[in-house]
Amino acid sequence: MVNANREQHSAPRVLIVDDEPLARERLKELLGDCRAEVPHDLVGEAGNGLEALDALAQLAPDIVLVDIHMPGMSGLEFARHAQLLQRPPAIVFVTAHDAFALQAFEVNAVDYLLKPVRAARLAAALAKAGNAVRQARAVFNQLDAQPRRFFSASERGRIQLVPVCEVMFLRSGQKYITVHSGDREFLIEDSLSGIEEEFPGVFIRIHRNCLVARRLIRGVEKGAPPVGQGTDGAEGTEGGDGWMLVLEGCEERLPVSRRQWPAVKTLLKS
Repeated sequence: MVNANREQHSAPRVLIVDDEPLARERLKELLGDCRAEVPHDLVGEAGNGLEALDALAQLAPDIVLVDIHMPGMSGLEFARHAQLLQRPPAIVFVTAHDAFALQAFEVNAVDYLLKPVRAARLAAALAKAGNAVRQARAVFNQLDAQPRRFFSASERGRIQLVPVCEVMFLRSGQKYITVHSGDREFLIEDSLSGIEEEFPGVFIRIHRNCLVARRLIRGVEKGAPPVGQGTDGAEGTEGGDGWMLVLEGCEERLPVSRRQWPAVKTLLKS
């Protein structure tokens, strides 16, 4: 990682993100070639999306040049998580996508560099990114057709990641969704319906305010739900005392609503 001081600069601060060292070196050379035309400061580089998220808090870049296809976390998923920051960087994708895929970027006014990158095109992208209005997170959600590998929360200016594979259940509140992962809890800005649609084979809805990990379901127990849960009309629990879902590794028993009971029952029998 290339370090930089934290002094204020009038020139935009640029971060390079690519899993291929040669590709990063090529971009650094091109940045040097166009520095006179478009002044900027190269503040760092990262080899994948996970490293890049850490670099956002440390280096505070204004522009990120990010490859789309990277192991661990794609450039698109990185961009989705980065938008949680109060001042997210401008994103310029570096891609080898075909023309059809690039139409999606053009429609959403997200800039991209097509490999092999040319200095003139890079200079134009930097100039555009330096003056552009930051994209809404929904734009990147629409561009990324692949399910996320992580949920993300912004805490004290840093992005906290929660691997989807470690989530036990998610429960919605008045404004946020609480993600329960082992002994940890995180608040995320999302919707249960959106998560349910994004991960149909990972989570199942057991109540209007709760999704659980299918892989962790071990059975049900009879019992009264916690006060304020599972007693509201059509979303009330099954029967008099109600069915409470048992999850592996989770002490809490989660109420199953009448409406969701048939799907849960079918899953238990499979």
